[in-house]
Amino acid sequence: MLRAPLHRRLLATLLALALLAPAAPLLAQGSDGSGDGYVAGIPDLPLMPGLQSLPDSGLVFDKPGGRIVEAFAAGEVTAPAVHGFYDRTLPQLGWRREAAGAYLREGERLRLDLSEEAGRLTVQFRLSPQ
Repeated sequence: MLRAPLHRRLLATLLALALLAPAAPLLAQGSDGSGDGYVAGIPDLPLMPGLQSLPDSGLVFDKPGGRIVEAFAAGEVTAPAVHGFYDRTLPQLGWRREAAGAYLREGERLRLDLSEEAGRLTVQFRLSPQ
């Protein structure tokens, strides 16, 4: 008697997972619609809404002493908005602000370097061992 309800619950769970699977890319999509929810190469670093990753512009290098990642994103955002977003967001993820655009966490240093050209801001994300 317990098998029928258990089978129904299992079937309902599998059906729900099957229905949600096509939505997974949408759930990972950034609010700017770019599809970039996180900075390329740094899967736990959110990409600020309004920024889009610049494909093939960075590098990822894992070594025994730590990882080195360089990634780029650009958008029509302002430098104060970028600094404000990461100053609010990164402490929630365990990062401690060291200076403007510089953060520390568990033996790693994250640096944000900003440059602007023709009203478009480019952010260089650099992650390295501390």
